[in-house]
Amino acid sequence: MLTESTQGATASTVPPALEPLPEHQFEVVRHMLFGSLLSVQLTIKELHNKKYAEPNDWSKPISTGRPNEVMAILTKKVRVA
Repeated sequence: MLTESTQGATASTVPPALEPLPEHQFEVVRHMLFGSLLSVQLTIKELHNKKYAEPNDWSKPISTGRPNEVMAILTKKVRVA
């Protein structure tokens, strides 16, 4: 028969899990780019070079219905506190 023994047990050496920051310390912000396909792509690359957002985090370019105009959207959590 197996039994659990707590005699002689020592405190765990594993640090407690880090608690996530409260939700109110982050807010969601949406960025929208409008322009020609080339200008939107170049802006996304520039923001990536500045280490602000990964190119794959942006939506695929969406036609606005205006000639030579697309939009792309980025939704990002930003820390506010």
